[in-house]
Amino acid sequence: MNGFIFVISAPSGAGKSTLIKKLMEEFPELSFSVSTTTRKPRPGETDGIEYHFVTDAEFDDLLANGHFLEWASIHTSRYGTSIGAVKNVLESGKKLILDVDIQGGEALRKSLPDAHFIFIAPPSFDILKRRLVDRKTETEHTLQVRLKNAVEEMKSVSLYDYVVINDDLEKAWQDFKTVFLACHMRPDHQKLGWDI
Repeated sequence: MNGFIFVISAPSGAGKSTLIKKLMEEFPELSFSVSTTTRKPRPGETDGIEYHFVTDAEFDDLLANGHFLEWASIHTSRYGTSIGAVKNVLESGKKLILDVDIQGGEALRKSLPDAHFIFIAPPSFDILKRRLVDRKTETEHTLQVRLKNAVEEMKSVSLYDYVVINDDLEKAWQDFKTVFLACHMRPDHQKLGWDI
């Protein structure tokens, strides 16, 4: 698949969704691929906007029918990226942003080697824990699962092209935007008027 693809990964609570939302507001040429998940919706989430929410049986059917470009079991749920949704965005000429976990990022590195891979990192384990507690969306069990997973996910930072540390939101936003703009300077994204 050819086109401009921006793959974002982060531990839960690092601020990835906030940064992606700001990027999409500023750059309307970006289109977001909505992932499919077996996770239950959080308050305020809408099916088809944040995620396509499905049952385990529905996810199994999608998986059996080759629906996903990548998928993974994360925390206590499954998540997947639809091949069709990715193709539709790229064929429309829009730039694509994919919000995937670390396992998804590793799978996409193989299938989309020309994509831009960005990791959003929390400044420390303690700050990440405080953010997850403060958002009040986790049970004690899911909190512990997410924190344990975050320790493992941080070991994958070196697999990404860029890392944005989200300590201060405004600084992280400026860094994230800078990375996005810099990705456009790669030779494969430039239209040079030279016949060489």
